Amino acid sequence: MVEFSKRVPADGTDAVGAILKAAADPQIISFAGGLPAPELFPVKEMKAAVDKVFDKHGQEAMQYGAAKGVTALRELILKHVAAKEDVHAELDNVLVTTGSEQAIDLVGKAFIDPGDTVLVEQPTYLCALDVFKSYGAHFVGVEMDEEGMKMDSLEAALKANPNTKLVYTVPNFQNPTGRTMAVERRQKLAELAAKYDVYVLEDNPYGEIRFAGKHVPAVKSFDKDDHVLYMSTFSKILAPGFRLGWLVADKKVVDKLTVLKQSADLHTDNLAQFAVAQFFEDNDVDAHVKEISDLYGKRKNLMTDGIKKYFPAGVKYTDPEGGMFLWVEVPGVDDTVELFKECLKHNVAFVPGDPFFAGDVQPGTFRLNYSNAQEDKIKVGMKQLGDALQEAVK
Repeated sequence: MVEFSKRVPADGTDAVGAILKAAADPQIISFAGGLPAPELFPVKEMKAAVDKVFDKHGQEAMQYGAAKGVTALRELILKHVAAKEDVHAELDNVLVTTGSEQAIDLVGKAFIDPGDTVLVEQPTYLCALDVFKSYGAHFVGVEMDEEGMKMDSLEAALKANPNTKLVYTVPNFQNPTGRTMAVERRQKLAELAAKYDVYVLEDNPYGEIRFAGKHVPAVKSFDKDDHVLYMSTFSKILAPGFRLGWLVADKKVVDKLTVLKQSADLHTDNLAQFAVAQFFEDNDVDAHVKEISDLYGKRKNLMTDGIKKYFPAGVKYTDPEGGMFLWVEVPGVDDTVELFKECLKHNVAFVPGDPFFAGDVQPGTFRLNYSNAQEDKIKVGMKQLGDALQEAVK
């Protein structure tokens, strides 16, 4: 019998995939996915950009390209991170990836040997856990509060785990909780990375989707010693189907990741890179992002209004200032997967919190997505979810 590598889950199951499949029933109002609002995809404008690319760069766009990415897009990324995040770098510090998920994978492949420790927020992005786990990572969860990862807990974890290879954080509108790390903690995180000589992977896919509060500078903006790897994506401000992410880091790190990328896919799609660069040249991207943010803010408010109106007393929830998700904690629930099944009977779905935890699971937790839900569905779905929770806690 052929044996799979240790990177393949031993039981062969895909728990999250099964949840999303169940939630895809047309009778179900699903708050389970993590999808942007498709009605805001700039289809007409992107078609015009692609037509221009074929006229100006047709042969180049259809040929093999550089593994680090199309120069025009990398230059755009440099300007973008300088203007938006106060991150200043050179062209050699930028790597374009096939979605931000590839950036996570390349970093995991480059830094993690079996048994190496990765420190993560508790809870954290489940797909990052899956990636790091595939390279044999040993996880240590770091406590959070409403201002993000707690720096005293992080330093204690760094002292207790001297073999730590990586600290992974989603500081803006975190997936799954929607929390944002306070600016003082970002500065401290950069200091701790230098003090303990450990890399920080700062994952910022949602940072521009802000509908309340004030912008907070990136952790990378406080990085004086090249210990922070900053990554983001065009998936949330343009469209996820282009699979365009990027990473800004020390040149020696980017060079190593480029070699690994070459063995994975040679290079990211040239046409998509040229098209996004052209789109930025021809359109007011800030106005487009504001439209996205305004819609998501409206939908988030409808969802939190539904929580206040229909959920049982004592339920806790986050109230994000941006992004796509909020997090719910229901006291007295011992099995969130069973709770999920009960909610399906009420034709409403969420993602149970279990797969977001690297260590001990906090029962009664789940993630809700508001970005991909029409307003009328949110109103109906939150009542149905509230009814299901009221029954479950009795």
